[in-house]
Amino acid sequence: MLKQVVEAYELLDSASVNGHRVAEVLEERGLENIEVKTVKGKKSSTDFVKILVPGKNGKSSGRDAPTLGIIGRLGGIGARPKVIGLVSDADGAITAIAIALKLADMKRSGDSLDGDVILTTHICPNAPTKDHKPVPFMGSPVDMSTMNKHEVDERMDAILSIDTTKGNRIINIKGFAITPTVKEGWILRVSEDLLTLMEVVSGRLPVVVPITTQDITPYGNEIYHLNSIVQPNVATKAPVVGVALTSELPIPGCASGASHVVDIEQAARFCVEVAKGFGKEKIKFYDEEEFKRLVELYGSMKHLQALRGKKRERTGIE
Repeated sequence: MLKQVVEAYELLDSASVNGHRVAEVLEERGLENIEVKTVKGKKSSTDFVKILVPGKNGKSSGRDAPTLGIIGRLGGIGARPKVIGLVSDADGAITAIAIALKLADMKRSGDSLDGDVILTTHICPNAPTKDHKPVPFMGSPVDMSTMNKHEVDERMDAILSIDTTKGNRIINIKGFAITPTVKEGWILRVSEDLLTLMEVVSGRLPVVVPITTQDITPYGNEIYHLNSIVQPNVATKAPVVGVALTSELPIPGCASGASHVVDIEQAARFCVEVAKGFGKEKIKFYDEEEFKRLVELYGSMKHLQALRGKKRERTGIE
């Protein structure tokens, strides 16, 4: 997949790139179901890109194979004019576009997946920066609820959320890591199937990001979050697993020259392997019976998906 990762990197490493240009490249590779929507914020705008890669037994063709969602999560791919070039925060978008290119190439070669795959991300080469400890983060032209509205699709039966996770001292390995599964306010056990795939893809022991309850609550509640990697969970019933691009020491999200294509390639290859197995129903993000038992014993945790917690009557996704 290194070829597709380099292609995605070079495509996005431009002051003039936008969602329509990304769509053109993907269409040239044979993908047909691509949506681009420009959303304006207070200071700038971004292009949300949604790509449907149909599976041979997918729901888009009237069959019943489950649909995997892959979200390239980020604030912006660039911080121009303050910073020239791609910033560290761009890794989520690079990975998502590289996966789309790989799935397109596989399809043209006769290797269609069983289930549909829906990929979403957004393209903004001039996003703002914001203060964060221990190092600065990238901001975004739009708020998190807007981002979730355009990136989380109700057709997704499970979600991989890919995000640069280098601006902290909590995870200190270079490469990629996964989070425990998050579903409807619960942080569940780490998926054994995903741990096994991570071992196969990386050739190393698996690494898990130690997220906390406050990390899964919505942005905007004035609570510290590690980053936005599992924020899609507040807008869906589907299980969400974060795929984190990581480093040994804190790196600002607005730093240029900090995207490591070998690490991105491994994360992208991992996501493709998950897509293969998930469409065949051979990979599970969580144990359905165990989750049901948790809710029976301890009640719903859906209030953690709401900005005001229990004070808010509805999360909007019941």
